[in-house]
Amino acid sequence: MINLFNTHIENLSIHRVGNKSRNEAIFLSEQPYALNDEIMPLLKEYFFKSFREKEENYYQFAHEVDLEYNDMYNFATEIFNNPSSVHEVSKKITKHLFEQSNHPHIKNGEVYVAYFTHASIHNNPVDAIGIFKSEIKTDFLQFEEKESNLEMILQQGINLNKLDKGCIIFNHKKEEGYKILTVDSNRYDARYWLEHFLSVDVFQDETFMTKKYLQFCKDFAKEVVLPAEDKKEEVLFMNRAVNHFAKNDEFEETAFLNEVLDNPDLIPEFKNYKVDRGAKYSIEDVSSFPIANAAVTDVRKKLKNVIELDTNIQIKLDFVNPESAEKFVEKGWDEEKQMYYYLVYFNKEQKS
Repeated sequence: MINLFNTHIENLSIHRVGNKSRNEAIFLSEQPYALNDEIMPLLKEYFFKSFREKEENYYQFAHEVDLEYNDMYNFATEIFNNPSSVHEVSKKITKHLFEQSNHPHIKNGEVYVAYFTHASIHNNPVDAIGIFKSEIKTDFLQFEEKESNLEMILQQGINLNKLDKGCIIFNHKKEEGYKILTVDSNRYDARYWLEHFLSVDVFQDETFMTKKYLQFCKDFAKEVVLPAEDKKEEVLFMNRAVNHFAKNDEFEETAFLNEVLDNPDLIPEFKNYKVDRGAKYSIEDVSSFPIANAAVTDVRKKLKNVIELDTNIQIKLDFVNPESAEKFVEKGWDEEKQMYYYLVYFNKEQKS
């Protein structure tokens, strides 16, 4: 989990890249940008807003042979080893981006390379490097007094509410390729930013594994448990799965299956489903890993605990007390009406 509240911009360099295939130029500023107290908070909001709103899925620099052949990994290491070199290295980063800007769809724009201090990742205080690109220009009006009239002047500029592309490289887990967050609002060429420029892979840590395994369980519940059982069992299976993750620090698949799958006939179904679909979630060879509690909380917030019926009636199940649904909710079939029904037992109605 990241915390950028106290993060400070120590250094900022601004350059411009064109589209190489259209013979557009590259412009490299001679000196770093002179930051001031007026523009600093605006830039911090512009740089960080998209990362606060986006789910934290981490990446890491990668190379099929060795990390030392990844240009961006080397540039980041050079800056972290010597922060005073950030402006000169920012020129190398911008040139590297320009070399990848050769697809006709890639837009020209400004490149911002910033050095941050007082960032925090997983409660570890670290420095970080921010690389951002603005591409889309927005029309706006300026007004000017001319004698007795107020004149409108149409201009173009950057919308500070939306970052087009960006990444934050945290000085954390260097040996594994650093932990990196990235956003790309204008995905006209997704490979350009992630693959060609940054050359990153997904960082497969405990957060990644926890989210992927629970997503796998969610799909298993929908595609196997629901057809074999009913909507109630689908909801309760996911509730038991999330609760198992929430109360354990380590995941062990056998213990998980024995606790979570009420119907033992579904255990081989689960294992077969994993053989068929596991690669999609990067869990095909995984049977144990540390559990990330924050990731479990994120998944729980998105789970639906409602049974929606075609008679415009909803039954909401309590995830805090799942045993209530198992004890006091029964499903049956009415021969006369030729309809399914849910029977709900209770002592008295609660006052809201």
